[in-house]
Amino acid sequence: MQPKKSSKAWIWVLGILGVLVLLCGGGGAAFLVYIASLDTNRNGGPTPNPSPSTRTTPSLTPFESKDVQVIDLSKWVSKTSMYGNTEFTNGEFFMSSKKKGYYYVVAAPADYTTESASTSVILRNVDDADSSLGYGIVFHSDPTPLEKGYAFIIDSKKQKYRVARHAPGKEIDVIAWTSSSAINGGSEENTLEVRDKPERIELYINGEMVTSIKNTYGYKGGVVGLYSGDAVNIGFKKLQIAK
Repeated sequence: MQPKKSSKAWIWVLGILGVLVLLCGGGGAAFLVYIASLDTNRNGGPTPNPSPSTRTTPSLTPFESKDVQVIDLSKWVSKTSMYGNTEFTNGEFFMSSKKKGYYYVVAAPADYTTESASTSVILRNVDDADSSLGYGIVFHSDPTPLEKGYAFIIDSKKQKYRVARHAPGKEIDVIAWTSSSAINGGSEENTLEVRDKPERIELYINGEMVTSIKNTYGYKGGVVGLYSGDAVNIGFKKLQIAK
């Protein structure tokens, strides 16, 4: 059964507490991520049918950027979530949903927008475990996760990727599971990159563009986030936004 959504009243209560923390010298960014992680689970639904392997011609020009914003994932750890597990050890952020058949998403506060940017992360399936839902990066997301935005998701064990969009209470495939030799198998590291361009969004795995989509359902001023499904422990590092 799908977990019941948290009362909005809790968010206001925590908002008051967050102001007190900030006045006492606490970190505001960590607090905002903590709020986002309170209500980020939905039933994952059935796994889409696999699609044939596809390859896309890489972008002709590299993404030009002047500023790189590196996100401190140690501040994304929450010890109080009833839906997900998070931990930061040796420079790596570990994250998983607490139950199979569900996915857990953490989104950044409003300062970490993915518009007109190259957003990337390195991730690995720590135990080479099975995951029908996958794991990856969230982009153009409402700072309140899973309300609106996209997720770029892989399954390294099966060497497949998919792209999904989120609406309240729903995850809808934009691109169903698709095989790709660009994905490193098993527990090896993979780099996912999202390049937001005026006419399309290009999606890269380990430097190779595997597909592109139009930005039809993104949240204006949307932010970056992380996604992990099926209670599989995923390690993330080097989450950054280049503009």
